[in-house]
Amino acid sequence: MTAPNTAAGCAAPDQSAPLPAGVDLEKETVITGVLRTTTGEPVGGGYVRLLDSSGEFTAEVVTSPEGLFRFFAAPGQWTLRALSRQGNGDLSLDATRGVNEVGLNVAA
Repeated sequence: MTAPNTAAGCAAPDQSAPLPAGVDLEKETVITGVLRTTTGEPVGGGYVRLLDSSGEFTAEVVTSPEGLFRFFAAPGQWTLRALSRQGNGDLSLDATRGVNEVGLNVAA
């Protein structure tokens, strides 16, 4: 599994940037979405963590000012966990090859 946008020890890529030209969506699994409050406002500067099927931490990114986040992962069961000043939230998903667009909300 590749996780080029982990925040551990280095700067994460711009989460609002287009997918890199070399990404083959027939082979890659991309999990992307927008972090929002329960009223629909985007949450910039929030942390979104990617947890594997056993709940183990895999990667973390900081959302863009528009609340955007993105992970490159393997197909399978994942949990997204959001942590922000506006609240926290979780979302489980079964990611497949290609782009998996999700909405993730936080609540106080």
